[in-house]
Amino acid sequence: MIYFSVKSLKRCLVFLFIFSFQQELFSQNIFQKKKIFPLGIIDSIYSSELSETRILNIYLPEGYSPDSLIKYPVIYLLDGSADEDFIHIAGLIQFLNFPWIDILPKSILVGIENVDRKRDFTFPTTIEQDKIDFPTTGNSEKFIDFIEKELQPFIEKNYNTNDSKMLIGQSLGGLLATEVLFKKSTLFNQYVIISPSLWWDDQSLFTKINQLKIDKKTDVFIGVGKEGKIMERDAKKIYTSLKKIKNDQLNVKFEFFPNNNHASILHLAVYKAFENLSPKKK
Repeated sequence: MIYFSVKSLKRCLVFLFIFSFQQELFSQNIFQKKKIFPLGIIDSIYSSELSETRILNIYLPEGYSPDSLIKYPVIYLLDGSADEDFIHIAGLIQFLNFPWIDILPKSILVGIENVDRKRDFTFPTTIEQDKIDFPTTGNSEKFIDFIEKELQPFIEKNYNTNDSKMLIGQSLGGLLATEVLFKKSTLFNQYVIISPSLWWDDQSLFTKINQLKIDKKTDVFIGVGKEGKIMERDAKKIYTSLKKIKNDQLNVKFEFFPNNNHASILHLAVYKAFENLSPKKK
């Protein structure tokens, strides 16, 4: 057994205190010498339609200046929180903007941070069990009004934008993107719809396709992975239903991703969508 004198213990404690203090100072000095690596900016807008403030994560392309006359396309991203899809989609946009890649025009990305995605991305359901399981759902009409009447005007007023607007949505976000396409297609000229949850309300959204009115060039990319019979069937059904519409203004693409599931599909699918829909590739 080892014994320590009181004096020795005091010396050890003093040493540990000094060592810890020096380490803390060293860490602070190192941190102070470092700079923040900016990925974008955080903006916000109060929504009267939703009665709440919504956070916007915004990526601005290289060379962007508020004083410039250059105008940029805007990509609106559902599930655009920092801990959801904003960071990896922003990285994808930056990569495809590199001069040696040059697939995508320099674009502004607007990530709409979630508050309650089940509330915002779904229309009212007639399925009683869904009302019990998901009690906050059914508010998509107000969310679409927020996009049309508040968000888009806010972005157009505060950033250098042109007339090109893309909407990206996956899963319930894909359901909302499909609803916007069917009911208010002119809000965007490009739609990226990935793994849409069209099972919602017993697939009733398919009955709204007759509301679709295309009076300007509109591009739609639909993608789905190995995600089960229902989701794969419904995604293909949107594609075939849209292809039946005889309208030269409507351009529809579909791709199946057999090596991806519902969790892994979005990044690759959006990459393919950018490849297919980019004016630089036409």
